[in-house]
Amino acid sequence: MSDALTIDASVFVNAFSPTEVGSERSWRFLIQIYRAGIPIYVPTLALVEVVASLARKQNNTAMALNWMDEVQQLPHMVFVDLDPALAQEAAEIAARHRLRGSDAVYAAVARRFGATLVTLDAEQRERAAAVVPVRWPDED
Repeated sequence: MSDALTIDASVFVNAFSPTEVGSERSWRFLIQIYRAGIPIYVPTLALVEVVASLARKQNNTAMALNWMDEVQQLPHMVFVDLDPALAQEAAEIAARHRLRGSDAVYAAVARRFGATLVTLDAEQRERAAAVVPVRWPDED
């Protein structure tokens, strides 16, 4: 595994939610790509999505905010701002492929950086596949 990745919030939330099905698998995937030094491009929207979900699911504000602080320090993680050009690209992807707004933002980031989109969301996987390569965390 050596190509760039865009990781959907669903994978991060699953990895940091030990009571969820597949959590261990998502965690191993994140560790593997971190150790391999694979570039990861995610929209800044991921910070909001993951922190909100972790804080709600685990009723732990401090843990969720700590996750955000830690993930921003990772050397191979690039956070991509949702500027007007990326927003327009995401909107066009959403309209053409019937993706939810946030899912289209991840697809647009992946396309912009030639990355593979990694998600646990079956609908996003199916619909974004027309735009970018898409995979589950446990696929090679």
